[in-house]
Amino acid sequence: MSVLVDTSVWIAYFRGAANLTAVDALIDQNLLATNDLLLAELIPYLRIQRQSRLIRLMQTIPRCPLTIQWDEIIDMQVLCLRHGINKVGLPDLIIGQNAIQNGLALFTLDRHFSLMSKYMPLSLH
Repeated sequence: MSVLVDTSVWIAYFRGAANLTAVDALIDQNLLATNDLLLAELIPYLRIQRQSRLIRLMQTIPRCPLTIQWDEIIDMQVLCLRHGINKVGLPDLIIGQNAIQNGLALFTLDRHFSLMSKYMPLSLH
């Protein structure tokens, strides 16, 4: 199963977090996936860091189509709020929806995704 790697993981990985050897394994196994939203979050950070080689590498990762179903996003937010999962931003709802739509596991360091996975078919890596 391919894995959609969240911005939180990439930033920690780029900063050299020792506990993220799983990213190396995903790279070696060619199991990475991304989408335009994640790239839009990452590339400005990488540009400021003057990481043009890394930007080119990130752009070679297979991109999942990003089809936003707004009614589904609203339903996801209602579900989160009903279960006390507050402050989930629109980008994270879209990332979660994208992982579900494309049958991908999501690799993230954001705790709210773990909470969300209890109430929706979100598979975490």
